[in-house]
Amino acid sequence: MSGENGKVRLAVFKLTSCSGCQQQIVDLGEQLLTLLDRVEVAYFLEASSDAKPGPYDVALIEGSVSTPHEEKLVKNIRENSKIVVSVGSCATYGGIQALRNWMKFEEVKKTVYEKPEWVEALEKSRPVSDFIKVDYAIGGCPANKLQLLSTLKQILIGRRIYHREESLCQECKRKGNVCVVVAKGEPCLGPIIKEGCGALCPSYRRGCYGCFGPMIDPKPNALARRFEDLGLSREETALRIRNITSWSEPVRRFLESYER
Repeated sequence: MSGENGKVRLAVFKLTSCSGCQQQIVDLGEQLLTLLDRVEVAYFLEASSDAKPGPYDVALIEGSVSTPHEEKLVKNIRENSKIVVSVGSCATYGGIQALRNWMKFEEVKKTVYEKPEWVEALEKSRPVSDFIKVDYAIGGCPANKLQLLSTLKQILIGRRIYHREESLCQECKRKGNVCVVVAKGEPCLGPIIKEGCGALCPSYRRGCYGCFGPMIDPKPNALARRFEDLGLSREETALRIRNITSWSEPVRRFLESYER
């Protein structure tokens, strides 16, 4: 797996997103530079205008698929890349923009845009894996840059990528955080969301927003009952759980039945 110069050819693509995950790659700085003896960054418009055509050994894709153009683009990326990695919660789960998936799209366009007829977009914001085979997926809003670096290193040595998928509650315990649900009655998605952020929000005594996607075997129905015990209505509970990764399969399946 290498180009003519013996290096792995890396490409980074942006779809519908805030570019935050690409910025995380840039922010690796010197840590990323240590890989340049093994990696050729062939395509990365966020960092360089010197874009080289495929094929690529590794393609990192940030952002959800929200337009017909992006649907064609991801299929082209798949055809021209040996390994495809979805980076961040937009690419992996549809992102916060997938909140529109729970509403009537035509009404959303009329509310947001002065000229909705000019907007060419798919009805739903969907993860890359809905359209092509994704070899590896990294959650996060934004993605954890150390997980990104670890992913690249594991690919380079030919090792299958591994990241823990324990709940955020485990990170809170390791940091010695007081549980905001128990101590403050604050709704928190930590019990169903995977670790990776360093328990950022609970460390500041705020409930988790669900940035990193569902943990392995989440129980959103049990968490919903806990939220209701805290005094939240079913509507408020659904809004809390929906949040950033509502289009992930287990959360979507739960919400579809919960909101009937």
